[in-house]
Parts: sequence; C-alpha cells; structure tokens
Amino acid sequence: MNYRLVAIEIGDLLKYDTSVNQINRIGQAIFRFQKENFPNDSITSVRARTIHDWILSLAKQNMESEKRNELLVSFCRQICPEQFLSVVESVLEKAGINSTAVNREALAEFMGQVFHPEIIKHCKTLYLQSHYFHAVFEACKVYNKQVQLKAQSQKDGQSLMLEVWSADNGVLKITPCQTETDKNTQNGVKFLSAGLMQAIRNPTAHEPAIDWPVSKQDCLDLLGFLSFLFRQLDKAVYFKA
Repeated sequence: MNYRLVAIEIGDLLKYDTSVNQINRIGQAIFRFQKENFPNDSITSVRARTIHDWILSLAKQNMESEKRNELLVSFCRQICPEQFLSVVESVLEKAGINSTAVNREALAEFMGQVFHPEIIKHCKTLYLQSHYFHAVFEACKVYNKQVQLKAQSQKDGQSLMLEVWSADNGVLKITPCQTETDKNTQNGVKFLSAGLMQAIRNPTAHEPAIDWPVSKQDCLDLLGFLSFLFRQLDKAVYFKA
C-alpha cells in the first residue's frame, strides 16, 4: 500500500478544514508513538504537512497491517469534517483499505466487551464510525437522564449524583445502608457517578470534540465503566425521601 500517496491526498483534501493543534491532539490521542518529520517540498500547507507526517509515522511502525489500517481509518475519520467523510473513504478504498472490513473488526471488538444494553443502543454506531468522543458523551448523557428519571429529580450532573445516590438521604439505594459496608458501597457509587459527571461529562459537553480527543482504548474503558454504573442503576430501588 502506498502510504505516501495516501498521506499527500488526505493532507491536500483537509488542509483548509482543521488546525495544526487539532490534528496533533487527535494524532496524540490515537497513536502511541511520536510524530516524525518527512520533508516534502511539494507540500506547502502546514496542516497538510502535519497530516502527511502523522500518516508516514504510522507507516513506519512495526505492527500488523490490519492494526495499522484500523488506526489510519480512525485518524482520518476523526480529523475529517463530516461533509468530506465520503471523499476520505474513497481515498482509503482506492489505496486498498476496505473500511467495511475495518468496521467488521471494530464491531467484533465492541460487541466482545459485553456492554450494558443502553451502551450498545446509543453508542455502537458512533464507535464504529470512530467517533469515540461522541460515543462517550452520548453514554454520559443517557446515564444522567436515566438517573433523573428513576430518581424523579430535576437536578443535573454532579449535584444530581451526590444527592440521589447518598447513603444518608438519597432516593436511589443499592444496599440497605445499615452497616458500614452498606454505606461505603452506596457512597462509592455516588462518588463514582459524580466523578464521571465532573471529569468526563462536563468536558465533553463544553469542549469541541476535536479539541478534546478520546482514544479508542479510553473510549472502551469509559464505556465499560458506564456499563457498571448502568447496572447499579438497574438494581437500584427508589425510596421516597
């Protein structure tokens, strides 16, 4: 496969629609290596050269071709505005990368995690499209909404979680909250849920996706964590305060 040609064509296609900082943030989130420089006098755009260097740095890595292609597809999709996605897919297909096959591998990887049904319902398509930021944000939004509904509360985010999951006067209980262990378990879910809102939901709600990239591994880890919280919510019993 001609990675150099792909690097030039993708860079030229997207040189007006992303910033260097955005490209580097996404590259650093997706790849586990440093970007190298590959001088090419025919590339005058700094943005195009940055894309070019990331793709050629990927080409140098010692890994299976399937894994390399998966990373390339993910990188290109995440730096690409939606209106150019079909053109980018055409460039990759012409170079011999079957994005459909990449999607099949991603589907097997996603479904092999045994996620909670709410995660599968709301996040599968986003994950298959390599929209890891949006998959995590969507899961956080759904969890927040489901907690509001079950707790019959109008509060939101961190304040919602701290109130409704409290061992002392919360309305959602997963333990009798009688023994110290009961209370520790109950409050643990409270703080985990509040931390999720503070550390993950809030940044993804207020920052552009391209400025707050989420890697595939981080996405899988966070969706697994959210699956745990959804299962706690499933077994929680509502007690009117």
